[in-house]
Parts: sequence; C-alpha cells; structure tokens
Amino acid sequence: MSRRVVRQSKFRHVFGQPVKADQMYEDIRVSKVTWDSSFCAVNPKFLAIIVESGGGGAFIVLPLAKTGRVDKNHPLVTGHTAPVLDIDWCPHNDNVIASASEDTTVMVWQIPDYVPVRSITEPVVTLEGHSKRVGIISWHPTARNVLLSAGCDNLVILWNVGTGEMLLALEDMHTDLIYNVGWNRNGSLLVTTCKDKKVRVIDPRKQQVVAERFAPHEGLRPVRAIFTREGHIFTTGFTRMSQRELGLWDPNNFEEPIALQEMDTSNGVLLPFYDADSSIVYLCGKGDSSIRYFEITDEAPYVHYLNTYSSKEPQRGMGFMPKRGLDVSKCEIARFFKLHERKCEPIVMTVPRKSDLFQDDLYPDTPGPEPALEADEWLSGKDAEPILISLRDGYVPVKNRELKVVKKNILDNRPPPGPRRSHSTSNADLSSPTLEEVLEEIRALKEMVQAQEKRISDLEHKLCQFTNGTD
Repeated sequence: MSRRVVRQSKFRHVFGQPVKADQMYEDIRVSKVTWDSSFCAVNPKFLAIIVESGGGGAFIVLPLAKTGRVDKNHPLVTGHTAPVLDIDWCPHNDNVIASASEDTTVMVWQIPDYVPVRSITEPVVTLEGHSKRVGIISWHPTARNVLLSAGCDNLVILWNVGTGEMLLALEDMHTDLIYNVGWNRNGSLLVTTCKDKKVRVIDPRKQQVVAERFAPHEGLRPVRAIFTREGHIFTTGFTRMSQRELGLWDPNNFEEPIALQEMDTSNGVLLPFYDADSSIVYLCGKGDSSIRYFEITDEAPYVHYLNTYSSKEPQRGMGFMPKRGLDVSKCEIARFFKLHERKCEPIVMTVPRKSDLFQDDLYPDTPGPEPALEADEWLSGKDAEPILISLRDGYVPVKNRELKVVKKNILDNRPPPGPRRSHSTSNADLSSPTLEEVLEEIRALKEMVQAQEKRISDLEHKLCQFTNGTD
C-alpha cells in the first residue's frame, strides 16, 4: 500500500535570496520611532522609507532602479511637523502615496517620475479629522481615492482623497488603541485588532460590527489580523506564556479556530504579508532576522509551514512588492525590502523551475492598477472584485498618469497655495498650460535681453564718440 508522506505543493521549495551588494540601497537613516508599522512601502516604480529627520517627519522616495549609495542630500518628502508613522502607496496610481503622522494629520503626495531637485514640501491634500496621532493608513483595494486612517483616538476614518472630504467615521467601536486594520479582497469589510483584546469584522458602510472574537490569542501583546482570499481571518499574536502564535479563523464561526499553531518565544510583533494569488503568508517580526512563510489551504492542518529565510542582521521594517512588480521570467513569487539601520536590502523569493517559459500556475491573473469602482459608487453600497491583469508579458508601469475624475479631483487640480505657484495643476510634471506660461516667460526674457543688449551697444557707441571727441 503506497502512502503519501510529503504533502504535494508547488510552493514547497520556495527559497529566499538577498540581492548582490550593488543592488541594495545604502546610507539611508531609517526612522527609530517606536511604532509597529513596516516603515517601508514599495510599488513597481518607487521605494519609500520613513527616515530620521530633524524638526518634523519625513520619508524618502527612491526610483526602484536607483540602487547603491544614496546621496545624503537626496530630496525628502517633508511636510509633517512630527514623525511619520505609516506610509502606503495608492494601488491605482503608482505616483500617489499617503503618509500618517504623530501630528494628527494624513497627507497625500504626488511623486514625479523624475528625481526632484528640492524636497517635496507641499502635499496634494491634507486630511484633518483625528485628535491624536495617526498610526495606520490603508487604501481601498478596489475603489478609487478611498483612504482609511486609524488614530490613537480609537477612531477609524474613511476619506475621499479626490475631494478631501470625510466619507465615514467609525466611532464608539473601539474602546482602546487600534493595532491594525485590513480590508478584505473587494473592500466590503474591515478586520481590526485592538488593545481591548478583540478582533472585529466591521461593515464600514453600515457602521456596524458584523462579528467579533475576544482574545483569539491569550497573551497581552499586540495582535495582527488580515483577511485571506476565501474570507477567513489569519491572526498573529502571543500565548499566555509569551510564545508567538498564529491562528486561522472563520468569521461566521468565531468561537473555534480553524487552525492554531505555536511558533517560538520572542517579543517581536509578527507582521503578516499575504499573497492572495498563491495563498502564502509571510511572517516578518520586527527585530527578527528571519522570514517564515506558510501556505494556507483547505486541507488539514490548513496552515502549512513551508520554510524560513534566515539572515544575520535583524530587520527594522519590511516592504512587500505587489505581484505586478515581480520578475516573472525568474519565477519570482515575492520580493521583500528589508530595512537595516542604514540600508535597505531586497530579498527575492523564488520557486525553482527548469523552464524559462511563463509559468501559468505560479502567476494567475492578479489585481492591476485600474480601480473597479468610484468612491461614490462604493459609498452607495456597490461592491466589485479587483480588475485583474495578466503578467504573461510582464508588467510595465505607466508614466505619471492623471487620475480620471468624476468630480473635481484635488489630486489632479487644485488652487495654488502661494503667490509663487503657477495657476495650474499641482502635479510636479508640467501640464500644457504651465508649459505655455513658461515658454511665454522665456520669450519675454529673450526680448528683454535683446533690448538690454541694444541699449548697451548704443551706450558703448556714444562713449566711443565722446572719447574720440575729447582726444
């Protein structure tokens, strides 16, 4: 009788590998703020890292290709008056990033495709509604311009970034500090973890808690929770004996876990990064020097340990590349950007395959940069799955693109904040009216120079005559 001893999985041999030294980002002063966020956000065009800065909060944005040593005078994105705690790239526009800060505000920035000469100090829009520091921000996965923020005032706010308006405020739901917030795949539900030891599933538009579970992990330290593709909830936390633990739960039956596994003894909070296409969850602990990864399936024990990537240096934070930013020709299924004290090290996760052909089984269609809904449609009750794209020919990021607008959109067009700004769009790249104004100004300057040259020539001629007359 044949007995299958080893579970069959195409991801069983996934391995992690750091890039070569010249492909790292060196000389970056990573923020030392004590906050359990990833401190790093990445998309197919840019890498953003929260950095140390005097007199306020700042983060640095680097084009992905700009590896090596970073100039100490490299422009930053500065505008917050206190440290930045979280940053997140817009999933529908690779040039738009949001930042949350201790100064109680959320700011949204448009990043140009070229490296600016000076630091970017003017956000496209500032969102003010929290009374204490804002530690969590997250863009809606399918609706355009919908941004969530959660602050230490126990308040979750949803914004329409396109108009700068508050769409919803989820008050009186959390009795203590919110640890993390995550959307489900189509953005119809939220999962939150809180210091009051409860995990809540919230319908934000009905402003009601759909399901909740008290103490999924018995320890006192922070819990993290994310939705899986199937609608289950994956959590990381601590046992009463301070051992790290992971759990898988069905929100329709929150009493009993689908799976609960103890891991190790360490006090670093495990940040889960989930890849819905492969159903792999990667666990990165702050202060750890390893990345553990598990496959979530529908057969017992449901959460299957795959492997651990280990290194010598502990991580200060971690960025996770969206699927469309990966190199499909090398069977790359995930790429992490590990923050050290003074550098950022990309780590590539690969499935070993002998063929150079496109691997359909590794790369199902994945969410692309097009939103499925407008903010108003989502608010009125519509839901839509993400619009998927194929990675067969690789993904090429588009140029700094304008957002399509239903109403006047602040991200595309806003009044100038000061007398020195031109009366046109606030985008860093030049739109056509701005270009015309600049050309007109150049013409006027040329005429002025020519007039001055003629005047100087006349004066020299007169001086010459005067000199000749006196000799």
